[in-house]
Amino acid sequence: MPALPASAPPWRDSKRWWWLLSPALPGLIWLNLLRFVETGQVFWLWLSPAVMYGLIPLLDALLGPDRSSPPESAVPGLERRLWYRAIVVAFVPLQYGMTIYGAWIATSQALTPLGWIGLILSVGGINGIAINTAHELGHKHPAWERWLARVALAPVAYGHFYIEHNRGHHRRVATPEDPASARLGESFWVFLPRTMAGSLRSAWALERARLAGRGLGVWHWRNECLQAWAMTVLLYGALAAWLGPGVLAFLAVQAFYGASLLEVVNYIEHYGLLRPPGPDGRPLRCRPEHSWNSSHRVSNLFLYQLQRHSDHHANPARRYQALRHVEQAPQLPSGYAAMLLLAYLPPLWFRVMDERVMRHYGGVLERANLQPGREAALRSRFPQPPLATLAKKS
Repeated sequence: MPALPASAPPWRDSKRWWWLLSPALPGLIWLNLLRFVETGQVFWLWLSPAVMYGLIPLLDALLGPDRSSPPESAVPGLERRLWYRAIVVAFVPLQYGMTIYGAWIATSQALTPLGWIGLILSVGGINGIAINTAHELGHKHPAWERWLARVALAPVAYGHFYIEHNRGHHRRVATPEDPASARLGESFWVFLPRTMAGSLRSAWALERARLAGRGLGVWHWRNECLQAWAMTVLLYGALAAWLGPGVLAFLAVQAFYGASLLEVVNYIEHYGLLRPPGPDGRPLRCRPEHSWNSSHRVSNLFLYQLQRHSDHHANPARRYQALRHVEQAPQLPSGYAAMLLLAYLPPLWFRVMDERVMRHYGGVLERANLQPGREAALRSRFPQPPLATLAKKS
């Protein structure tokens, strides 16, 4: 009797313990702040930005991408495991503890200009990363996770992100109408005010429309923008009552820096990519080719695999541990930690990324999401195929 084939061993998540790096980060920054108070050495305030802007990009370059994905048969079990949910939840109390301690330092310690900058980068950096924690929580079905997402957004004063991202960005992604989708030829410094103002207007309009459908005015207490902002007012008000009104300036600056970290990631995720209109005039359904993808392992461990952005847009409710690498999506040359440094330097960004956008679209400029006013410069850089070729490609 022939031997039966051996069954495949059950799939195991090799990164199970490595996911703890994400909630460990605010805890480690908190320890750095403690060390600064103990020693007075500004070095401890600069350790966090050194890790984010230096060590993580270096490790991404050395260790490269991890393109492995869980098999579909393992996804339901992965999604049910409380271990992964607890890792995300653990970030929030550590974030709050670090923020409160940082606010105390801002009002009680003698800080040099370098000390102030280091403190803002440390506290604001963690609260910027917390927006990604809120992103992971805010897409989930249980009401308590969506509520906790808004709690995580309060220190960075960006509660409207919960509304605009879920109900605005995911519907309009990779179209000229989306304030969170960067256009080919648009620098980050032009994108930043456009996306901040546009996302705020979009969230308010979405809530106005939702409440009007229920016969309620936009200033009703059920307005989720007002609810989210009220959490920030409560947090900031409590800190000001404890530490004095002077703390509000520190909180505002670190919040702006934290929000800018979200927006530089938004800039990276869909730069130049376009969903063209279908036969009915509406944009085609979002597909993997409408998001830049990266599976660089170290950045993904800190960011709940946000860089596997193509699968996220295809399956918004899928939990981070089950997101898959999508090979047919356009691929970034590195992880977000290195790409955001490029984004801060537009000439380098354009040199690295514009060529990739054009290759993705076969050299046809009209297929990309173009920045108004930049068409002539882009045509000068990228001569277009003959009209006959264009007609065949279209």
